[in-house]
Amino acid sequence: MTYYEHVFIARQDLSAQQMEALIDSFSQIVEDKGGKIAKKEYWGLRTLAYKIKKNRKGHYALLDLEANGEAVAELERQQRLHEDVLRFMTIRVDELEKGPSVVMQPRSSDKRDRGDRPRHGDRS
Repeated sequence: MTYYEHVFIARQDLSAQQMEALIDSFSQIVEDKGGKIAKKEYWGLRTLAYKIKKNRKGHYALLDLEANGEAVAELERQQRLHEDVLRFMTIRVDELEKGPSVVMQPRSSDKRDRGDRPRHGDRS
């Protein structure tokens, strides 16, 4: 079995409950084809960089998969046909991330966390 990270964007007018149901239905497709879902993350409603099919925002979701190529191909086929899915992307990875993804981790508010750069006014 191969590891994949799959991210998709759904239309902005879906509710959070409809989005959770959509994530579950896509997860079921992978499981029916013999794959496993290691992690599901709902990233929320976010602003898009540009309009996609007249939408300015979209619901983002991540699925970490352990599946064969057939399961991924079927998942992508179903998403291509689904009217609520705006975009999707699947990437093969060597191993799955443990814990929450980078998007779900809290941001660091420490401004000094920028490496070896001197702060403004410091001369060394």
